[in-house]
Amino acid sequence: MLKYLAKRLTDDFGKGFDESNLRYIRLFYKAFPIRDALRHELTWTHYRLLSKIDNQDARIWYMNEAAEQQWSSRALDRQIGTLYYDRLLATREVDHPDIRSEAADKVKPLQLSPKDVLKDPYILEFLNLKPNWKVYEKDLEQALLDNLQTFMLELGKGFAFVSRQQRMVEDDESFRVDLVFYNYMLRCFVLIDLKMTKLTHQDIGQMDMYVRMYEDLHKQPGDNPTIGLILCTDKNETVVKYSVLNGSQQLFASKYKLFLPTEEELKAEIERDRFLIEQSLSTK
Repeated sequence: MLKYLAKRLTDDFGKGFDESNLRYIRLFYKAFPIRDALRHELTWTHYRLLSKIDNQDARIWYMNEAAEQQWSSRALDRQIGTLYYDRLLATREVDHPDIRSEAADKVKPLQLSPKDVLKDPYILEFLNLKPNWKVYEKDLEQALLDNLQTFMLELGKGFAFVSRQQRMVEDDESFRVDLVFYNYMLRCFVLIDLKMTKLTHQDIGQMDMYVRMYEDLHKQPGDNPTIGLILCTDKNETVVKYSVLNGSQQLFASKYKLFLPTEEELKAEIERDRFLIEQSLSTK
């Protein structure tokens, strides 16, 4: 039937109605039955990608984000493939366990918090750095700056680059922050410290100091509290539980991956991290 229809439509209207395209059109119709719900900023290629998403909340969220953040179809494809929605949602579910059942337009609260923007893990496969190689923090930093546009897309919405290795001087001692961003949606500075190892309590103590110093030296009237984000290869849950990181509104630690995991691997890791966090909170 589809083959016959494709031939009839092609004979009547020309190219664009082969069987493959008709399948996408049928998929699109099932995914977006209400025409007024569409975002006209997006192309047919965007909607072909969106139509493949089974979860309705996720599909609507990706559609709105793609339109508002002006994602190309290639950027949308990467965000879907790296489970952007699931990673972002996982950081909120501990505080809002019923959020998964909410409609997509209710997922984003009117007043954003850091957990509405930050993710865990971050996927940095675009750096083309092999995990087995001897990579130093300066190499990772340079690679991120060389791919700054893609890195900012992975960081999320509202980020503007401020500085690298920003120097802070206090009492004749100087310290340097790896990367500094400003998030105009959260209205605050975001300090990023890059680690090539598993998270330690020394890393957390150092970031805590950086945030406090930055607040004194650079925070402007009207800015919200500065956020410190430690990017590490792995998190030590015991260190997280028994440090100032636990329950902090300003300090966060996220893992990063230098390769693109399969969807199954990424889902399993998100579920594992959610379980560990919930277990930690239940023992408080």
